[in-house]
Amino acid sequence: MVLRPGDGARLRALTRSSSAPAGHVQRARMVLLAADGLPNAEIGRRVGMTRQTVIAWRARYEAGGIGALAELPRSGRPPVIDESAVITSTLNPPPDGLGVTHWSARLLSDHLTQGGMPVSFAEVARIWRDWGLQSHRAETFKFSTDPQLEAKIRDVVGLYLDPPVNAVVVCVDEKSQIQALDRTAPLLPMRFNQAEKRTHDYKRHGTTTLFAALEVATGKITADACYQRHRNGEFLAFLKQVTKAHPRVKLHVIADNYATHNHPNVEAWLARNPRITMHFTPTSASWMNMVEIFFGIITRQAIRRATFTSVADLIGAIRTFIDAYNQRCEPFHWTKTADQILTKANRQKTSDTRH
Repeated sequence: MVLRPGDGARLRALTRSSSAPAGHVQRARMVLLAADGLPNAEIGRRVGMTRQTVIAWRARYEAGGIGALAELPRSGRPPVIDESAVITSTLNPPPDGLGVTHWSARLLSDHLTQGGMPVSFAEVARIWRDWGLQSHRAETFKFSTDPQLEAKIRDVVGLYLDPPVNAVVVCVDEKSQIQALDRTAPLLPMRFNQAEKRTHDYKRHGTTTLFAALEVATGKITADACYQRHRNGEFLAFLKQVTKAHPRVKLHVIADNYATHNHPNVEAWLARNPRITMHFTPTSASWMNMVEIFFGIITRQAIRRATFTSVADLIGAIRTFIDAYNQRCEPFHWTKTADQILTKANRQKTSDTRH
């Protein structure tokens, strides 16, 4: 067989391709072996085909070139899937008789038929991927009903994005009910191909409350974890500690709407200390208080996987972590403007979508 001009290089590239269909690669090998002068029987033995199949594909190449080596359209009408029916079923809850709260792809495929034939699981999964449907996932949300929502958002975000000159901005909150958990068996350390292991059961030796203040400009933490409760007296004591840590400057304190933060005792003390100004996040918007980010960090890095034999042991570990954290801390940078937050909140409130 004589190859068409330029086909030799293209056929050899096709045989080396890792993404070309296996059948296409096999036919390219047949044509190249035929061009080398091998008999049809030998070609069939090398590629795992019969002599008649080799003859047929040689004839196809001679008639149409490399393009003729591709698969021909198969006879028969391809199955037609009504995607709208699959999507509509997905967006509606399953029948009560199934006793489930949401569809799985396999359950929906068993439930649907089109043209008297069941819809395959693979087709349901493909349609879900194409349309971004994720029936297995569920997220939570909550809208703030604070009548001063916009004013508080603009106040807090303004402190983050444009802090006052010659003043310090701190985010204050408490993380309550931190448990001193002691595992009932020694920790099994990490090994090659084996994660660290610990028992699921534990002994509880008490709890403590961590009060923390995050300095927005530097990321440094002022904290105290020796409180067993978090009432207005403990909050006021910690607020005095934060004030001493930032003397002789205007101090802007961001806090959430927990009742102790605006207790009459706290308000009376603030009235006697005018250099301190309290700023409150909207209700149901504690995520705007950046000290919550630090609480997540200390939980992951120092508390969740640790073992404590007493509350004093827990408090010591928290203080050690904070001392080390302040040596390497960096400020968190707020990026959303008040207008962006309010636009998203208003869009979610007025949305009529069911999904």
